[in-house]
Amino acid sequence: MTHAWIQNILFLVLLLALAVPLGPFIAKVMEGERTFLHPVLGPVERGFYRLMGISGEEDMGWKTYAWAITLFNLLGIAAVFLLQKIQAVPVLNPEAMVKVPTDLAFNTAVSFTTNTNWQAYGGETTLSYLTQMLGLTVQNFLSAATGIAVLVALIRGLVRRTADGIGNAWADLIRSTLYVLLPLSLVIALLLVSQGAIQNFSAYVHTASGQIIAMGPAASQVAIKMLGTNGGGFFNANSAHPFENPTAFSNLIHMLAIFVIPTALCLTFGRMVKDKRQGWALLAAMTVIFVGALAVTTWAEAKGNPGLKALPVDQVVSVQQGGGNMEGKEVRFGTGATSLFATITTAASCGAVNGQHDSFTPLGGLVPLWLIELGEVAFGGVGSGLYGMLMFALVGVFIGGLMVGRTPEYLGKKIEAFEMKMASIAILLPSAAILLGTAVAVLLPVATASVSNPGPHGFTQILYAFSSATQNNGSAFGGLSANIPFYNYGLALAMIVGRFGVIFPVLAIAGSLGSKKATPESLGTLPTHTPLFVGVLVSVVLLVGALTYLPALALGPIAEQLSLRGVTR
Repeated sequence: MTHAWIQNILFLVLLLALAVPLGPFIAKVMEGERTFLHPVLGPVERGFYRLMGISGEEDMGWKTYAWAITLFNLLGIAAVFLLQKIQAVPVLNPEAMVKVPTDLAFNTAVSFTTNTNWQAYGGETTLSYLTQMLGLTVQNFLSAATGIAVLVALIRGLVRRTADGIGNAWADLIRSTLYVLLPLSLVIALLLVSQGAIQNFSAYVHTASGQIIAMGPAASQVAIKMLGTNGGGFFNANSAHPFENPTAFSNLIHMLAIFVIPTALCLTFGRMVKDKRQGWALLAAMTVIFVGALAVTTWAEAKGNPGLKALPVDQVVSVQQGGGNMEGKEVRFGTGATSLFATITTAASCGAVNGQHDSFTPLGGLVPLWLIELGEVAFGGVGSGLYGMLMFALVGVFIGGLMVGRTPEYLGKKIEAFEMKMASIAILLPSAAILLGTAVAVLLPVATASVSNPGPHGFTQILYAFSSATQNNGSAFGGLSANIPFYNYGLALAMIVGRFGVIFPVLAIAGSLGSKKATPESLGTLPTHTPLFVGVLVSVVLLVGALTYLPALALGPIAEQLSLRGVTR
């Protein structure tokens, strides 16, 4: 336990050391300022503008911005879908992969375009190198860029005064991809290759004993998979596969890559609103939630399965449980590193896994599930985590305003009925999709037939699937056989609702706030950079999560934990 917490503290220190310089750099990029990369990439950026026939300085209103984002993502869905349907062509397809069934192709196209990366297939047995690279990996970049763009548009709405526009969607997408995601992905890919992650276009190796060893350009795909909080594995075993994650150092790289941009964006926020304290306050709230969740997961997995202690082979079991609950975990990582990875990947919207969440203890599995259901706001996905947390911040200042009898304000902007309606939609619409989707699934025999473990654990498998899809995480309780039309279409719909049902209200708030005048601070203004506000914000996030999901969690992981405790008595 002590070793695990030393590891956790070192991770947070390294994360902060990387995020501190990255945050201001991203702010400069998104504000159009010159950086050290502009001599090389500046001509490329201008070339994209000329190719598209646009001006990067043209301002868009929130509706135009939202339409541009929507059209861009719809075209992405269509491109990935068609690529899967024609992938039988003999181009970068050494294993002669055939076309993907329509329901699975649709699910996968929506999944990677919405930054969900839910996978109802095994990558090495389903997709060609061409599909993985040209389809999935391109969307890994573009879906992450979409999250950054929407966040920056919201920040502009908070900063601008009586403005009609919130920026240019095309410029935001190009800049975030070109100056942030591509260079960082290149560095991470080289680090992974140095650790033994494979990068080739070779045919699969067929051994004399009949074993098939999958090959492919994994390292380049894994880099943006982690950095963009995407999570879709090149191989079916994801980050537990030694070709994706060969060493303890590569495991650290994976985890840092997931959190580094979401952490840095808090500091980007502080710089863009001209008050660094605001960014640090949001980062502090995220850290409090994350550390609390990590403590529970680490404790539960280190403690092991209480039900095993009642077995007659108690002495043997106690030896097996000496390292905690090792079921479904890589021996080279153990319970500590796997618990950290699981908490990181579900606190973010990444969904990559280096262990089997389905094999966690009930309490250990509850925490990743609940982090997803909270909206992945600690630290969240690239862009989406922070704009999700800002929705809770608006609710927090609204509650604070009600307590002192004043119109609430945030960063000098009055938070009125329209903003609260939009923030409520952004928070509650995904929750409704999760709970309604789960309710429908547990009533349909075709859906419950996919459950591997009936009872509370099987309910958790279904609840986790709809939570993961709606909140655009992509990880799974792997015991659910989700590759059937009901789940492929149903979860795809959940992904769309969870992505665009939040993006539209966020952009509407950005447009509304940007058109308002600044309100001078007064004695009744709630400071939003203090420990008090951090406490209010954390309380709002946890309270909404508890009230919304506790009944469902009681039917799944909580009931399962109680049943295990009953076995020991």
